[in-house]
Amino acid sequence: MKFLLVEDNQDLANAISSRMQLDGHVIDHAAKIQDAIAFSETGEYDLILLDIMLPDGDGRSFLKRHRDGKMDTPVIVLTARSQVSDRIGMLDLGADDYVTKPFDHAELQARCRAVLRRKAGKSQTVMKVGDVVFDPVAGQLTVNGEVVVLRNRELRLLELLISAPGQIFPKGKLVDRLFSYDDDVSENAVEVYIGRIRKHLEGSSVRITTHRGLGYRLEHD
Repeated sequence: MKFLLVEDNQDLANAISSRMQLDGHVIDHAAKIQDAIAFSETGEYDLILLDIMLPDGDGRSFLKRHRDGKMDTPVIVLTARSQVSDRIGMLDLGADDYVTKPFDHAELQARCRAVLRRKAGKSQTVMKVGDVVFDPVAGQLTVNGEVVVLRNRELRLLELLISAPGQIFPKGKLVDRLFSYDDDVSENAVEVYIGRIRKHLEGSSVRITTHRGLGYRLEHD
């Protein structure tokens, strides 16, 4: 999945990004509110991790703007403020959860998973389509009883496609969701990962079809 991290402490931002990337997530990093606004207005994100104390203002102003604009991307606030009134205020502004600094990275990862499950309306992460079972947390695809361990971008690409069977995903959108702004890639990179997933799905009732000029769609018998 693709996250927007809004954090001005570079060391902390690097640590969070590294941990999330190990989980296969794509991270765009903004150190200022204005950068965060630019990212959020031009990109599509599954989750926003938002620091409160930023060089050009209070992160709560970004949160308010985000919710006033009817944007429903989940937001987890990263805050050093431990007062109950502060936490209640952030939740009332529209935060989905908060983590108090300093925090354990494993806890942050767990809270991200929990918020994303709630957003999807699911208490379980395992998805089943036809005779294929997909577990994005474990990074495993089971085809006809055989387990395939997926690489990070294969994992995230399949997660996008399998979450909406029958929906066509344009190449440009897949590039945006799989890579960060700092990655120098072309739309042809998507074809490579599509090809790998197709090989993994061979022998199953699930397939990825190409719709020329439109994109790709996951289908099943």
